Amino acid sequence: MKHNKCKICQGITLKLFSASVLGKHNVDYFKCPKCEFIQTEDPYWLDEAYSSAISELDVGLVSRNLKFSELLDPFLEKHWGKSGLYLDQGGGYGLFVRLMRDRGFDFYRQDTYCQNLFASGFDIADAGSNEKFSLITAFEVFEHLVDPITEISSMFETADSIVFSTHLQPNKEISSVNDWWYFIPDTGQHISFYSERTLSYIADKFNKTLYTNKANLHLLCDPEIAIAQFNLNMPASNSDSLLQSDAEKITHAYQIRQFG
Repeated sequence: MKHNKCKICQGITLKLFSASVLGKHNVDYFKCPKCEFIQTEDPYWLDEAYSSAISELDVGLVSRNLKFSELLDPFLEKHWGKSGLYLDQGGGYGLFVRLMRDRGFDFYRQDTYCQNLFASGFDIADAGSNEKFSLITAFEVFEHLVDPITEISSMFETADSIVFSTHLQPNKEISSVNDWWYFIPDTGQHISFYSERTLSYIADKFNKTLYTNKANLHLLCDPEIAIAQFNLNMPASNSDSLLQSDAEKITHAYQIRQFG
C-alpha cells in the first residue's frame, strides 16, 4: 500500500483512492490516521490548474463575499474596531477588501496569482506599516495550500488571528473522489482537506484557540481573546437562489468542453 508523510503532523498517511485530475492526471489521495488530514500526492499539475487564477466553476464567489462581509462586520467592530489593520489573504479580485473598506475597515489584499480589480491601491504593499495586521481573513484558501504548516506559520507572522473558510470533511467514510463534492478534481486546485481534528492539531501547534461552525467557517486566535459573541453561522438568504442549479449547469458545460 502506498504511503506519504502527512503535511500537518508528519505521520504516515494511507492511500485513500486515485482520481483523474484535470481530466488527464492519475493522482493519489492520502489520509492521515492521526490528524485526519487528506492530501494529494505532490501536486505537479498546479501550473496548469492555475492557468486561470479563479475557476469559472466558483459561481459562489460574489454571494460568499457578501455574506462574509456581513458576518465579520460586528465581530471586527467588537474586538479591533475601525482602528484595526486587516489583510485578506488570497484576496482574488479584491471584492471582499472593497466591501470591508466600504464598511469602514482598513483592509488590504494579498494575492500572487490574481489581478486586483475592485480594490486597486489597497494591496499589502500599500498598507505602509511594519506593524502586524490585527487579523487575516483567508476565504477558500486553505484547501489550496501546498505546505499548510509553513504557509499558516507565515500568516501568523503577519497577524495573530486568522478567520478562514474551508469545508470540513463529511462525517462518512470516503473511499472515492465521488464521495465528496469538495475534491473538485476537474479544476485541480483543491489539494488539502481538513477535519475538525486536523484544525485542532493546527491550533495546538501554534498555541491558538480554535472556533468552528463544524462546517465551513473557522477562527484561530490567541486564547485570551474572548469570542463569545462571534457568530460562525452564515447569514441566511431571504430569497430563493439559483446558485446550486447554476453551479451544476456550469460544471456540466465545463466537463463537456474540457473532457468531451
